[in-house]
Amino acid sequence: MLRLLRTIQYLKFVQIRYRVYYLIRKKLKMDKPSKSTQYLENNNEVSLLDSISSQKSLKNFEFTFLNFRHDFVGKTDWNLSVYGKLWTYNLTYFDFLHQENISKEEGLYLINDFLQQFDGLKDALEPFPISLRGINWIKFLSKYDIQNKQIDYSLFLQYNLLMHNLEYHLLGNHLLENAFSLLFGSYYFKNETFYLKAKRLLIAELNEQVLDDGAHFELTPMYHQIMLFRVFDCINLVENNSWKNRELLSFLKQKASLMLGWLNVVTFKNGDIPLFNDSANKIAPTTAELNKYANRLKIKEKKLKLESSGYRKFQQNRYELIVDVGNIGPDYIPGHAHSDTFNFELYIDEKPIIIDTGISTYETNNRRTLERSTDSHNTVMLENKNQSEVWGGFRVAQRARIIQLKETENSIEATHDGYKSMGTYHKRKFIIKEEHIFIEDFIEGETLEASAYIHFHPDVTVIVQEKTVLVNNFILEFETNNIELEEYSFAPEFNKLEKAKKIKINFTKSLKMEIRI
Repeated sequence: MLRLLRTIQYLKFVQIRYRVYYLIRKKLKMDKPSKSTQYLENNNEVSLLDSISSQKSLKNFEFTFLNFRHDFVGKTDWNLSVYGKLWTYNLTYFDFLHQENISKEEGLYLINDFLQQFDGLKDALEPFPISLRGINWIKFLSKYDIQNKQIDYSLFLQYNLLMHNLEYHLLGNHLLENAFSLLFGSYYFKNETFYLKAKRLLIAELNEQVLDDGAHFELTPMYHQIMLFRVFDCINLVENNSWKNRELLSFLKQKASLMLGWLNVVTFKNGDIPLFNDSANKIAPTTAELNKYANRLKIKEKKLKLESSGYRKFQQNRYELIVDVGNIGPDYIPGHAHSDTFNFELYIDEKPIIIDTGISTYETNNRRTLERSTDSHNTVMLENKNQSEVWGGFRVAQRARIIQLKETENSIEATHDGYKSMGTYHKRKFIIKEEHIFIEDFIEGETLEASAYIHFHPDVTVIVQEKTVLVNNFILEFETNNIELEEYSFAPEFNKLEKAKKIKINFTKSLKMEIRI
């Protein structure tokens, strides 16, 4: 109960209000929208430039999402749940409509199959999959100039359902996805009600969710890529259709320029993003794909100094270092946050060396708990206790705060209070030189057992020799020989684990590490 109270104290009133409201409405069986907004039959279509093709997930009615494959015999079971809710969500998003190899006929068959089972659908009719599916259907129908009254009527009903169930109880990227989709629905149906809601939400949410340095405020690079993709698609929609006189165009382009600039700064030279927080590969469009799309839309990046996101990037001839010296993302929606204050990733010669351990699941289980914990990141853990109280899959109770930050061009020093209840604070300092990185940790306050963790990429060879750790073409040097070499499971993608090495360095008051490249 105390942990729950420590969690909900950070929520906004609107989240609590809508959780209660939606619960009561469901109990009273009043959760279906009224038919006050009438469907008007007309030629529904929009003009769009080519967007980004989706990753291949469908072949001969065999679907592959999150590295789980399922071959449907006969009709597709749109409620299939054996692989978890996120897999079912992916099935009903209809991203596969934009694979390079899918035909108009195959796409239409799957849409119609979905409609035939509409009355029995479950997860598919939640607001988040409705939002993504709405955009995907509209892009597909417009690409092939498909005029189908049955599809249009169902799509309109789904948008009414979305309007009735906007995700105010969650906010963050969920509510923003609702808004992006409503904009598409408004243009497709020329619907004033959808448009006014979309316009209000987009302006309010993008102003809040895009930080001053261009980062999406949930601080997960993968979600940043997804949100930027949606902004690009909305620019495509508004710029290529004259309805509403393109009044949102300049606003959307401004946000897109900022977001693109931030993404290009944090992306490594080889195209990888840091796997901070809930980031995984092969989910979002890549940075390279987004830059190509930006060129087609004539959007130029605006690069600002990394600041409000809490991320910092240091770059020398041979290496790139990205560190996290920020707070956990927005207080009221930390579901994608990890207990990883002062985490970092290091690439040498454009290859991953020291990495984040990644995520493999969104299911509420032991693996999810482990992947969000402090000891799964390149930082310091005291007395085997997390810096921030992550729990329940997507929840955070008490969380570490940055209470001191000093930085110069080639150094940064910060202190967090995640262990203040234990009478101590953790300070970490990075000093950057051309061929050396110095990392110093200080435990200020009570004398406690401390452990620093360093996780290496699976392709890296690690040898421990007393106070020295030999790693491929560089050396880690410590003041202590209390270094343990262990194995862990790296998660580059959902439901994919690879064996790799990590080191655990035990110390008390301070620890100095030198990385010689």
